[in-house]
Amino acid sequence: MRITTILILILLGYTTQAQDLSHTEEIRKFQDELNKEYSNPKKSPLSKEAIKKFEAHDFFEIDESFRIKAKFIRLETGNSFRMKTSTNRMPVYDKYAEAVFTFEGKQYRLTIYQSHQLRLMDEYKNHLFLPFTDLTNNESTYGGGRYIDLNIPTGDTIVIDFNKAYNPFCAYRDKYSCPVPPTENDIKLRVNAGIKLNKEH
Repeated sequence: MRITTILILILLGYTTQAQDLSHTEEIRKFQDELNKEYSNPKKSPLSKEAIKKFEAHDFFEIDESFRIKAKFIRLETGNSFRMKTSTNRMPVYDKYAEAVFTFEGKQYRLTIYQSHQLRLMDEYKNHLFLPFTDLTNNESTYGGGRYIDLNIPTGDTIVIDFNKAYNPFCAYRDKYSCPVPPTENDIKLRVNAGIKLNKEH
Protein backbone atom coordinates (compact mmCIF):
# COMPACT_ATOMS: atom_id res chain seq x y z
CA MET A 1 0.00 0.00 0.00
CA ARG A 2 2.78 2.32 0.95
CA ILE A 3 4.69 1.55 -2.29
CA THR A 4 1.53 2.25 -4.32
CA THR A 5 1.10 5.61 -2.60
CA ILE A 6 4.72 6.55 -3.29
CA LEU A 7 4.34 5.58 -6.96
CA ILE A 8 1.19 7.70 -7.27
CA LEU A 9 2.97 10.70 -5.74
CA ILE A 10 5.91 10.23 -8.11
CA LEU A 11 3.59 10.00 -11.12
CA LEU A 12 1.71 13.08 -9.98
CA GLY A 13 5.01 14.90 -9.69
CA TYR A 14 6.01 13.92 -13.21
CA THR A 15 2.58 14.92 -14.52
CA THR A 16 2.85 18.36 -12.91
CA GLN A 17 6.34 18.85 -14.34
CA ALA A 18 5.12 17.79 -17.78
CA GLN A 19 2.22 20.25 -17.62
CA ASP A 20 4.55 23.04 -16.53
CA LEU A 21 7.00 22.19 -19.29
CA SER A 22 4.19 22.08 -21.85
CA HIS A 23 3.00 25.54 -20.86
CA THR A 24 6.56 26.85 -20.81
CA GLU A 25 7.18 25.48 -24.30
CA GLU A 26 3.96 27.07 -25.53
CA ILE A 27 4.97 30.50 -24.22
CA ARG A 28 8.55 30.15 -25.47
CA LYS A 29 7.14 29.43 -28.93
CA PHE A 30 4.93 32.52 -28.72
CA GLN A 31 7.91 34.64 -27.68
CA ASP A 32 10.15 33.21 -30.43
CA GLU A 33 7.51 33.88 -33.10
CA LEU A 34 7.05 37.45 -31.87
CA ASN A 35 10.81 38.03 -31.94
CA LYS A 36 11.04 36.62 -35.48
CA GLU A 37 8.21 38.89 -36.63
CA TYR A 38 9.97 41.98 -35.30
CA SER A 39 13.24 40.88 -36.90
CA ASN A 40 11.55 40.54 -40.31
CA PRO A 41 11.66 43.81 -42.28
CA LYS A 42 8.44 42.82 -44.10
CA LYS A 43 6.44 42.40 -40.88
CA SER A 44 8.22 44.44 -38.23
CA PRO A 45 6.77 47.74 -36.97
CA LEU A 46 10.32 48.83 -36.14
CA SER A 47 12.28 51.27 -38.26
CA LYS A 48 15.10 49.91 -40.44
CA GLU A 49 17.63 51.24 -37.97
CA ALA A 50 15.83 49.66 -35.01
CA ILE A 51 15.54 46.29 -36.76
CA LYS A 52 19.31 46.17 -37.15
CA LYS A 53 19.73 46.64 -33.40
CA PHE A 54 16.81 44.42 -32.36
CA GLU A 55 17.73 41.15 -30.68
CA ALA A 56 14.69 40.14 -28.64
CA HIS A 57 11.81 41.50 -26.63
CA ASP A 58 11.98 41.74 -22.88
CA PHE A 59 9.42 39.49 -21.18
CA PHE A 60 8.38 38.83 -17.61
CA GLU A 61 9.25 35.39 -16.27
CA ILE A 62 6.67 32.85 -17.36
CA ASP A 63 4.08 32.57 -14.60
CA GLU A 64 1.60 29.70 -14.61
CA SER A 65 -0.71 31.61 -12.24
CA PHE A 66 -1.39 34.15 -15.01
CA ARG A 67 -2.80 31.41 -17.23
CA ILE A 68 -6.38 31.91 -16.12
CA LYS A 69 -9.52 29.91 -16.84
CA ALA A 70 -12.37 32.42 -16.90
CA LYS A 71 -16.12 32.15 -17.18
CA PHE A 72 -17.12 33.15 -20.72
CA ILE A 73 -20.39 35.08 -20.81
CA ARG A 74 -21.63 35.77 -24.32
CA LEU A 75 -23.36 39.11 -24.71
CA GLU A 76 -26.49 39.87 -26.69
CA THR A 77 -26.10 41.12 -30.23
CA GLY A 78 -26.37 44.82 -30.92
CA ASN A 79 -23.32 45.80 -28.88
CA SER A 80 -21.49 47.39 -31.79
CA PHE A 81 -19.45 50.51 -31.14
CA ARG A 82 -16.52 52.46 -32.56
CA MET A 83 -13.36 51.86 -30.60
CA LYS A 84 -11.01 54.78 -30.01
CA THR A 85 -7.53 54.53 -31.44
CA SER A 86 -4.32 56.51 -31.24
CA THR A 87 -5.44 58.36 -34.39
CA ASN A 88 -8.76 59.55 -35.79
CA ARG A 89 -9.56 56.04 -37.03
CA MET A 90 -12.60 54.52 -35.29
CA PRO A 91 -12.95 50.82 -36.21
CA VAL A 92 -16.20 49.01 -35.43
CA TYR A 93 -16.15 46.26 -32.81
CA ASP A 94 -18.75 44.18 -31.03
CA LYS A 95 -18.70 43.68 -27.28
CA TYR A 96 -18.74 39.95 -27.83
CA ALA A 97 -18.44 38.54 -24.32
CA GLU A 98 -17.34 39.10 -20.76
CA ALA A 99 -14.67 37.08 -19.01
CA VAL A 100 -15.08 36.72 -15.25
CA PHE A 101 -12.33 35.24 -13.12
CA THR A 102 -10.85 35.25 -9.64
CA PHE A 103 -7.18 36.01 -9.05
CA GLU A 104 -5.62 36.01 -5.59
CA GLY A 105 -9.04 36.14 -3.97
CA LYS A 106 -10.43 39.05 -5.98
CA GLN A 107 -12.90 38.87 -8.83
CA TYR A 108 -12.22 40.60 -12.15
CA ARG A 109 -14.36 41.19 -15.23
CA LEU A 110 -13.01 41.96 -18.69
CA THR A 111 -14.82 42.67 -21.93
CA ILE A 112 -13.77 40.70 -25.00
CA TYR A 113 -14.30 42.24 -28.44
CA GLN A 114 -14.71 41.11 -32.03
CA SER A 115 -13.63 43.20 -35.00
CA HIS A 116 -16.25 43.68 -37.73
CA GLN A 117 -13.49 43.89 -40.33
CA LEU A 118 -11.54 40.82 -39.27
CA ARG A 119 -14.54 38.54 -38.84
CA LEU A 120 -15.23 38.81 -42.58
CA MET A 121 -11.92 37.08 -43.27
CA ASP A 122 -11.87 33.26 -43.07
CA GLU A 123 -8.56 33.30 -41.23
CA TYR A 124 -9.93 35.55 -38.47
CA LYS A 125 -13.64 34.71 -38.34
CA ASN A 126 -13.21 33.16 -34.87
CA HIS A 127 -10.75 35.78 -33.66
CA LEU A 128 -11.42 37.75 -30.47
CA PHE A 129 -9.55 40.75 -29.12
CA LEU A 130 -8.70 41.55 -25.51
CA PRO A 131 -7.02 44.94 -24.96
CA PHE A 132 -6.32 45.87 -21.35
CA THR A 133 -4.45 48.23 -19.05
CA ASP A 134 -3.10 47.39 -15.62
CA LEU A 135 -0.97 48.76 -12.77
CA THR A 136 2.33 48.00 -14.52
CA ASN A 137 1.67 50.56 -17.29
CA ASN A 138 4.15 53.43 -17.50
CA GLU A 139 6.50 51.45 -15.26
CA SER A 140 7.56 48.08 -16.62
CA THR A 141 5.05 47.99 -19.50
CA TYR A 142 3.79 50.30 -22.23
CA GLY A 143 1.60 53.12 -20.96
CA GLY A 144 -1.03 52.51 -23.62
CA GLY A 145 -1.78 48.98 -22.44
CA ARG A 146 -1.31 45.58 -24.01
CA TYR A 147 -3.28 43.14 -26.16
CA ILE A 148 -4.14 39.42 -26.08
CA ASP A 149 -5.49 37.48 -29.06
CA LEU A 150 -8.15 34.84 -28.39
CA ASN A 151 -10.43 32.45 -30.27
CA ILE A 152 -14.14 31.89 -29.74
CA PRO A 153 -14.45 28.94 -27.34
CA THR A 154 -16.97 26.15 -27.81
CA GLY A 155 -18.13 26.15 -24.19
CA ASP A 156 -18.74 28.64 -21.40
CA THR A 157 -15.11 29.02 -20.29
CA ILE A 158 -12.08 30.58 -21.91
CA VAL A 159 -8.37 30.50 -21.08
CA ILE A 160 -6.75 33.93 -20.86
CA ASP A 161 -2.99 33.59 -20.75
CA PHE A 162 -1.46 36.92 -19.77
CA ASN A 163 1.94 35.41 -20.57
CA LYS A 164 0.91 36.04 -24.19
CA ALA A 165 0.21 39.74 -23.70
CA TYR A 166 1.96 41.81 -26.38
CA ASN A 167 2.41 45.49 -27.18
CA PRO A 168 0.51 47.46 -29.82
CA PHE A 169 2.68 48.70 -32.68
CA CYS A 170 2.29 52.22 -31.29
CA ALA A 171 4.63 51.25 -28.47
CA TYR A 172 7.43 51.31 -31.04
CA ARG A 173 6.45 53.94 -33.61
CA ASP A 174 3.91 56.77 -33.64
CA LYS A 175 2.92 56.24 -37.27
CA TYR A 176 0.54 53.38 -36.44
CA SER A 177 -3.14 53.55 -35.50
CA CYS A 178 -3.73 51.34 -32.46
CA PRO A 179 -6.93 50.57 -30.54
CA VAL A 180 -6.99 52.17 -27.10
CA PRO A 181 -8.12 49.74 -24.38
CA PRO A 182 -11.55 50.87 -23.12
CA THR A 183 -11.67 51.99 -19.49
CA GLU A 184 -13.84 48.97 -18.64
CA ASN A 185 -10.74 46.84 -19.21
CA ASP A 186 -8.52 48.68 -16.76
CA ILE A 187 -7.43 45.99 -14.28
CA LYS A 188 -6.53 47.13 -10.79
CA LEU A 189 -3.82 44.50 -10.68
CA ARG A 190 -0.13 44.25 -11.47
CA VAL A 191 -0.07 41.88 -14.42
CA ASN A 192 3.58 40.83 -14.21
CA ALA A 193 3.31 38.55 -17.22
CA GLY A 194 3.79 38.85 -20.95
CA ILE A 195 5.81 41.49 -22.74
CA LYS A 196 7.57 44.39 -21.12
CA LEU A 197 8.52 47.69 -22.72
CA ASN A 198 12.13 47.52 -23.85
CA LYS A 199 14.05 50.50 -22.52
CA GLU A 200 15.36 51.46 -25.95
CA HIS A 201 11.78 51.95 -27.12
